[in-house]
Amino acid sequence: MISLARKLRTVDYFTLAFGTMVGVGWLVVMDDWLGRGGPLGAMLAFTVGGLALAPIGYIYGQLVMAIPDAASEIAYTRKAFPPWVSFATGWMMTLAYLIACPWEAVAIGKVAAYLFPGLNSLTLYTVAGQPVYLPRLVLGLGLISLVTWLNYQGIRLSANFQNWMTFTLLGLFLLFGTLCIQRGSVRNLLPLFSHGRVVSVLLVLQIVPYFMTGFEAVPKCAEEASPEFRRRGFFRAIILALATGAAFYVTIIGLVAFVAPWPSIIHEPFATAVAFERAFHSRLLISMVFAAAIASLLKICNGNFLAASRLLFALGREGYVNPRLGNVHPVHLTPTNAVFCAGALGMVGALLGEAILVPITEVGSLASAVGWLATCASYLSLENNWRRRGIAFLGLTVCAALILMKFLPAIPGHFTLYEYAASAIWIAVGLAARRTIR
Repeated sequence: MISLARKLRTVDYFTLAFGTMVGVGWLVVMDDWLGRGGPLGAMLAFTVGGLALAPIGYIYGQLVMAIPDAASEIAYTRKAFPPWVSFATGWMMTLAYLIACPWEAVAIGKVAAYLFPGLNSLTLYTVAGQPVYLPRLVLGLGLISLVTWLNYQGIRLSANFQNWMTFTLLGLFLLFGTLCIQRGSVRNLLPLFSHGRVVSVLLVLQIVPYFMTGFEAVPKCAEEASPEFRRRGFFRAIILALATGAAFYVTIIGLVAFVAPWPSIIHEPFATAVAFERAFHSRLLISMVFAAAIASLLKICNGNFLAASRLLFALGREGYVNPRLGNVHPVHLTPTNAVFCAGALGMVGALLGEAILVPITEVGSLASAVGWLATCASYLSLENNWRRRGIAFLGLTVCAALILMKFLPAIPGHFTLYEYAASAIWIAVGLAARRTIR
């Protein structure tokens, strides 16, 4: 059997995890974050959220060192539970990554249209009242085509692309931070909370897991580590990515509120760009902000695509879905069929436009929590050390709380009919794929 290429290093795993985690939320929904919690409320929420996810990151780090398998959650649950649990976990996690690709395809058109308003023209059709513009659709389909081609050509090319985009974002971020220190004012941070202190933190905390998902992408490429790679590097990459991601979100929230009075920008689209524009009055700087956003968007699309294709590959190799998805290209050493399948599904999703993807994104957030819960439960079942079992139980509790938040009507942000329908459709597709193989 042909194996996947073994070319990844620790830095590649870090950029994969961080790049899959941090997208363009810091640009397109900053107004929502500040409106929910105010600057200090939002910063505290991302700090608490990062700490709450630390036990889950620890469990993934331990498991990938012990079981370096591209199947990741599929392999972990297979050792502790019946095959149907393994399939269900893998299928739900596939959705969590797969839905990010069409969403980023829609987002790149939205971001580009801010710089070039002419892209909002030539309406092709509407979905749920939202227009789908031809130029923006072409741009989104081009993005998915690019990442499909990168991942078909080889893991090294995809990893290099991920590295360049990640460090471009971090470099521009450091530049913004340096400039903001010279122009901002502490008075702009007031009031520190948008509501009461506890309510402000809780309103942001419930959306933090969605923006912190991605650190668990590392195990999906565990089989592609270079021969001299030491397994401890998996653990380090996951923990470092979690810490860097949380620090990034906390810092960018603080910078935006520091350079402009935050109550004046919470009703503005692209609040981050508006804050910088009002503080510096520089079109060049705004262009740099959007350049950072596009770099971030490219890397998160590539990272999620990479993880989704590896899960599809693992599902095929394990015989849970069509075995042809488990094929490896003899020259490029990439899971070719899985890559093209992920690309095709991403393009179909992009055709649906922004309105339909919102409920599916909520389902993707739930899918991540389901995968995390199954992973923690597997580790709890397999581990004998009581200290590590305690960490697993803590992670299990966090995951259960995240899942309940989506189902309890008393909690804001719970599932509506659209989210339940999207979940049912994905589950039905999975059952059909499984039944066909049987």
